[in-house]
Amino acid sequence: MIVLFPPSDSRLRAVLGPTNTGKTHLAIERMVAHSSGAIGFPLRLLAREVYDRVRVMKGDDKVALITGEERIEPPGARYFLCTAEAMPRDGGGHAFVALDEAQISADRERGHIFTDRLLHARGREETMLLGSATLQPLVRALFPKAEMVERPRFSTLTHIGPRKLSRLPPRSAIVAFSVEQVYQVAEMLRRFRGGAAVVMGALSPETRNRQVQLFQSGEVDYIVATDAIGMGLNLDVTHVAFAGLGKFDGVKQRRLTPAEMAQIAGRAGRHQQDGSFGTLAGSGRGGEPEFTEDEIYAIEQHRFAPLTKLSWRDAQPRTGSVGQLIADLEAKPDRPELTAAPEAIDLGVLKRLADDPDIVSTVRGAGTVRRFWEACQLPDFRQQGVDTHARFVSRLWQDLRGGHLGADFVAARIAELDRTGGDIDTLQGRIAAIRSWAYICQRPDWVLARDEMASRARGVEARLSDALHQRLTERFVNRRTAVLMRGMGKDGGLMKVEADEAGRVLVEGEQIGHLEGFRFVVDGTAGHEDRRLMLAAAEKHLPQLLASRADALIGAELGTVELRDGQVWSGGRAIATLERGRTLSHPRLKLARELSQLEAGQRTRLADALAAWLEAQLAPLAPLRRIEEAAVDPATGTELRAVLLALAAGGGIVARDAAGLQHLPKDRRPLLRRLGVTVGALDLFVPALLKPAPRALLHALAPGGLLNPRMEPVVTGGHGVFTGYRGAARQQIRLDMAERVLRGAFDARAQAGRRPFVLDGALATSMGVQPASLQALLREAGFRSGNPPRALAEGQFGPPAPQRWTWRPVRPGERAGERHGAARPGDRPREQRPQAAAGGNAFAALAGLMP
Repeated sequence: MIVLFPPSDSRLRAVLGPTNTGKTHLAIERMVAHSSGAIGFPLRLLAREVYDRVRVMKGDDKVALITGEERIEPPGARYFLCTAEAMPRDGGGHAFVALDEAQISADRERGHIFTDRLLHARGREETMLLGSATLQPLVRALFPKAEMVERPRFSTLTHIGPRKLSRLPPRSAIVAFSVEQVYQVAEMLRRFRGGAAVVMGALSPETRNRQVQLFQSGEVDYIVATDAIGMGLNLDVTHVAFAGLGKFDGVKQRRLTPAEMAQIAGRAGRHQQDGSFGTLAGSGRGGEPEFTEDEIYAIEQHRFAPLTKLSWRDAQPRTGSVGQLIADLEAKPDRPELTAAPEAIDLGVLKRLADDPDIVSTVRGAGTVRRFWEACQLPDFRQQGVDTHARFVSRLWQDLRGGHLGADFVAARIAELDRTGGDIDTLQGRIAAIRSWAYICQRPDWVLARDEMASRARGVEARLSDALHQRLTERFVNRRTAVLMRGMGKDGGLMKVEADEAGRVLVEGEQIGHLEGFRFVVDGTAGHEDRRLMLAAAEKHLPQLLASRADALIGAELGTVELRDGQVWSGGRAIATLERGRTLSHPRLKLARELSQLEAGQRTRLADALAAWLEAQLAPLAPLRRIEEAAVDPATGTELRAVLLALAAGGGIVARDAAGLQHLPKDRRPLLRRLGVTVGALDLFVPALLKPAPRALLHALAPGGLLNPRMEPVVTGGHGVFTGYRGAARQQIRLDMAERVLRGAFDARAQAGRRPFVLDGALATSMGVQPASLQALLREAGFRSGNPPRALAEGQFGPPAPQRWTWRPVRPGERAGERHGAARPGDRPREQRPQAAAGGNAFAALAGLMP
């Protein structure tokens, strides 16, 4: 039997109208004005949102949240925010009661719940029904004395036709009607617009909240959702794009009604901000979805066909037996405004289990039947259909019929689901399963240690929701692209762009590339579209970044700058090139091309700082500079200038036979020594320039040749000859060390006169010069050895006879590879000696035979 609220009672008020009329806000204001109150919502998400608002107004100890899976009820709570299913059927004795989205009373699946609350939930002082204007005729028929309040929409809603995904305005919501389509659209938005938040009915409320916050905070400009978005979600949406205009309603695929279209499209526009709606071009299969003229008119003008029937089912069936329970649940209403609800999943499960003799045999007595019916009403959070859900309820009933579920058993089932690994679908399945256990744990007489088990279930759901939010964000949100897309707008210049100490260039905390010196390098992981956006962002903000980098470099006194291969390097990139100046030790600096983006004054300051730094770096080349200065001094003389120019061009080293020394008068040679030049048997060189620091500088100023960074006295092996060294057999001997060895050889020859002499090899050995290398070096200087000592005859003992050496200058035409004009230090070149001394007569030959 249906018991209606007395028609003469005027405490019932129906506040009807389209979306964005402030109905829910009005209900909250009215509730907090009373001493107590309760509001029923269609979604747990909405109940939680309003709960948080009322807590701020009334305090945590005065506000309760009650849903199927969550119960926060302080002992002194006076204001209750509930889902419609968890709402007290009679209003709970509160002063104020409201039912939101009351037009859901016509829904196939949940309509009978809303109809029952609409008919019976009443406040002592005031009752409010909130819903669409399509509900008005039925409310008038059921409650003739109820007060009707129609509220106009705060903003206008305009149809703007189809739009491609790439042309959707920011702050848009795209509504799809399948999970596959939601994922497809979100993937495309990630590629072209930086990503989107995702809202689906299968998500947990916590995950939906996190995804909505992702959109509300502006981190992404788009949200992709199923039609669940139409159920009162308050979003800052300016445009709603329909990816389709049909959906599967549980029975068949059908086109949305204009009222359903308006419920979704009405999410566009908040308060006084106008909104728009349209379709998503390119998303249709077998023809693009598009609104008809009548549908557009109905949505824009909020004119829809009124509801003619409300779904009804007996909310208090008799429980004398399972058969009687089913009969009452299938009974038809006796009012023309009501129609019997289609078979919901709870009734389907009841009927499936009623056909199982083993189960029915355990259901005896009114209390057991009532408990059995409560088990069958467990929501199908996993949405697996009647048969699969019935098997789960059957297993649950096997435990419930004997009393309570054990805490250990429930804890084990909860622990099995406490795993955050897996993909999106896996996590959604676990969340659905844990919601079932959260619902079970909320029942007052089903689980031992109910509060503890409920807390565990909520904790697992929270962790799974966090993991699912992370997976959704990783898959469908490219934060970097989203930031760059916002940066292309009119406020792009206000974005925070910076370069950290490692040289990474960050836009609002997202890396778009890095600086190599003063050159911007795009992140190598970026795709083609991202690269284009990054380069555009860099072009807009790079001058200020380079200026900051230049200031930091100057402030640090160019501490990170180094000279290498004829270039000045900083941050792994050449920022200047050294060009040949008037001399080798006075190069010119040419700034890298990327520094042209600096402001002229900033560029000049950096160039001056680099020039001062370079001058300090070139201090070890002071001996070379003295030579260069003497070479251009007119007082030096022509012959000496020629020698000095050859030395300057060779970086303080020149072979003796290429130095033009034969043209230099003896009285001019002391000036070479004063300039630090050593005139050796084979080379002219400056010993101060054979140290590691000046040698490395010379190599950097004039790349070419091989550099030995440590400038060891003797180097064994290697390919090619290092600058500043002379090759000898399989070794390289530094020029000053080679000169010491040769000077010892000339001293031994001087002591022996014209006779063959024995060379003490101790000096060479102490340097690490091998015998073969010593012989090669001596031959290069004109020394010749006689036949090697004969081996001792058998039976004779003692050291072998020492090797004896002679010396004569190498004449033109002798063996290739031997140097010409080699002489003992202090001897005049052969061409300056008298002809007689050259061995041109018999007396000179006889003199060579004298002991």
